[in-house]
Amino acid sequence: MLYHIVTFGCQMNLSDGERTKKVIEAMGYQWTDNEEEAQLLGILACSVRQKAIDRVYARISRWNKWKNKRNLLTFVSGCLLESDRGKFLKLFDLVFPTEEMPGLPDMISRYGVVTPLSKMNLEDATGIYQFWKIDPSYKSNFEAFVPIQNGCDKFCAFCAVPYTRGREVSRPSDEILEEVYRLVNDGYKSITLLGQNVNSYGLDKKGVEISFPQLLEKIGKFGDQSQKQFWVYFTSPHPRDMTEDVLDVISQYSCLANWIHLPLQSGDDHVLIKMNRKHNTEKYLRIVDAVRQKLPTATLFTDIIVGFPGETEEQMENTRKIFRMVGFNMAYIATYSSRPGATSSRWEDDIPLSVKKDRLHILTEDMKDYTRVYNNQYIGKNLEVLVYGPDKKAGYLSGYTEGKIGVRFQSDDESLIGNIVTLTINQATPFALDGELVPVHSTTLSLS
Repeated sequence: MLYHIVTFGCQMNLSDGERTKKVIEAMGYQWTDNEEEAQLLGILACSVRQKAIDRVYARISRWNKWKNKRNLLTFVSGCLLESDRGKFLKLFDLVFPTEEMPGLPDMISRYGVVTPLSKMNLEDATGIYQFWKIDPSYKSNFEAFVPIQNGCDKFCAFCAVPYTRGREVSRPSDEILEEVYRLVNDGYKSITLLGQNVNSYGLDKKGVEISFPQLLEKIGKFGDQSQKQFWVYFTSPHPRDMTEDVLDVISQYSCLANWIHLPLQSGDDHVLIKMNRKHNTEKYLRIVDAVRQKLPTATLFTDIIVGFPGETEEQMENTRKIFRMVGFNMAYIATYSSRPGATSSRWEDDIPLSVKKDRLHILTEDMKDYTRVYNNQYIGKNLEVLVYGPDKKAGYLSGYTEGKIGVRFQSDDESLIGNIVTLTINQATPFALDGELVPVHSTTLSLS
């Protein structure tokens, strides 16, 4: 019997999908890229953005038409608001939260479907802790995402995550470390620690669990002892919980990547208060100053929402000022959209879409002004790059630096994929670099 699952949303959902595949395959199902031939079809949904939910409706509409011609079973899980979950009950055969994924074999059998076999020895109990115990079926053999925390206690006005994933829960550190160590020993080169608020790790278990800096330190020490080259990232931290000891630990260990993703959301203090972000621009800039001082080669990424309800032109200009002051290497800029369950859904969405798009374009151009200058500094320098795969341009491979700057180079040697190589940079654009492969016997200078 064959199965196919579709994943929408963030890296957390992608990581959950790797564990979901392991549950399904333990029942004897085999993966197929062709959903039209699958007997089991599932979706890991994301209620955080309306576009992702619209795609779920489009998918299930097509799948339900296939039921007229053949037998198949459908399910939906993932980041689901209660309102979306209620609507999906009428469309899918099975609807359940991610933490109940270990119970999927029992759900399917109760639905009347006989699975081919069952190899997985799972306890009857469900929950996020049980879900974390599932060994994932990693999508890549050199890049992995490791969940360390689930849920959120911040209740930002625009966000539905506390209502889809619940309150903050920290995964046991011994499980996290075991997974990370195993990945490193298996040759993985890029490992990302995942959570809605990774730097609040352990705060729900004070006195019982280690802190986030202590977790990073244990990984860093292991990296030194292993003498293997790999890069460890984490996303996403919250400025409220970002402390300098995190930066101190990163500066001490080479495996902890010099890359910081620090969501700003707005550069105006009044908008931040309305967003319930619990930080202001002064605190944010203090963190940025600390990053520049302690991690001078680190790249800095952020998230921004434009067109939040009531955002004035002056408030937008304040965000532009922060952009110019900080000089972000990348910003994931989103136009505001209302989500049921989030506090802001009760407010009038009073910024026209055309204005939101204009503001997005303006910030993107501001970012280009900085990244163009920043990336040009690499011309003539040697950089270490993790090769991800073939580039869109024929005859080229592409990858990312430690600071997640995209690089491509001319080569058809696919044995390089999944390895860290050294490139001499010969061309730069605002969002990417071009380079030339340096022979392995050459002496290199590594920058990130």
